[in-house]
Amino acid sequence: MTEPRERTVARVTAALTGEPSAIAIHHARKVDARGVQEHYWVVSDARGVIVATGTDEEAFESACRSVGIDPADDSAIIDAGGRVLTPGYVDIHAHGAWEKSFDDGPDGIDVARAGHAVHGTTRQVLSLITNPIDVIERNVRNVRAKMDERPDILGAHLEGPFLALARKGAHDPECLKDPVPELVDELLDAADGCIRQITIAPELPHGIGAIKQFAAAGVVPAVGHCDADYETAKRGFDAGAGIMTHMFNAMNGLHHREPGPIPAAVEDPRVTIELINDGFHVQNPMVKLGFGFAPHRIAFVTDAMAATDCPDGAYKLGALDVNVVDGHARLVSNGAIAGSTLLLEVAVQRAVLELGFDAAAAVEAATLTPARAFGFDRPNPVTGAPLGLIAPGYAADLLLTDPATWQVDEVWCAGRKLK
Repeated sequence: MTEPRERTVARVTAALTGEPSAIAIHHARKVDARGVQEHYWVVSDARGVIVATGTDEEAFESACRSVGIDPADDSAIIDAGGRVLTPGYVDIHAHGAWEKSFDDGPDGIDVARAGHAVHGTTRQVLSLITNPIDVIERNVRNVRAKMDERPDILGAHLEGPFLALARKGAHDPECLKDPVPELVDELLDAADGCIRQITIAPELPHGIGAIKQFAAAGVVPAVGHCDADYETAKRGFDAGAGIMTHMFNAMNGLHHREPGPIPAAVEDPRVTIELINDGFHVQNPMVKLGFGFAPHRIAFVTDAMAATDCPDGAYKLGALDVNVVDGHARLVSNGAIAGSTLLLEVAVQRAVLELGFDAAAAVEAATLTPARAFGFDRPNPVTGAPLGLIAPGYAADLLLTDPATWQVDEVWCAGRKLK
């Protein structure tokens, strides 16, 4: 029997605001960025940190004892039964799920996060859409407060208001701004250190200066929603932008005499490139092409909005009306694509089962690569233990997944059982 969503939200929220437990999983097929290993096991401690991994059963028993788990107690050990064991998925660009947006206040954050968490997204950067400045500041303060309560929220991504009018997509044109220094300072003050990423069109009058200003404050600026030529995009990356926001979408595309921003990102080893692998935002031939552009630097993102994991129908994107048909979201006003209804679980499924990607590479794009964009692949003050691999010292963000369907069966975030 399916658990009612209200109960799921309450359970997931309680787990994430609770304490971690030691975990022992064996007989798994491990898949992470370092490759595939059969007959694998992992043990984590009561801090929610992995202490040991391997394939030797004797070493497994010793590791269990080291964290207070009796290896003879079958009820204390999870038998994976050959299922796929991966790190938890990390989504650095998503707006909501389960009829709620991350702009909808503390309760909205709880609901939308639960919608992604039960599908394997253990950590998320909460993307906030373009709004009046006072609304953006209120929303970013809500993210800051949630970060203090639970480990799954990595911070905020401001997708706006510093976007090109010609490439605004579903963002409200009335709220777009030029990123003058005073406005940048105001947003940084309101955020109290929780802005991880901000999408900026570098060709705006103060675009390059704002990229430098945000980068100096520890934010990772992203080039996107732009009409920039190659040279301007390159200047943006040289000024400190470390991400390209959803490559191919809301930007001028590839042209042999007008290269645009995409080659500037592809050729720069410092840049992490977001890609929406849903077959709609980016059709399959271009997903395949784009994935090969920059090995180990492509991060699957969802750009998921409130209708994610919900039926077709009428929804909101901020103050704008959205209609979802066949899982595709478009603005009622002009038919513009209004985010996706994608889950990272589905992005990985598509990559492995439909597009034929190497499983380790597909998992890397949903785990280690997005974590690395913010330095979360190393010990850091936000997550403590690093993210993105199943290895000693890394956070106990773990998924057990059906090897035939790549559907996520069980989920742990920092040693907390979410599903």
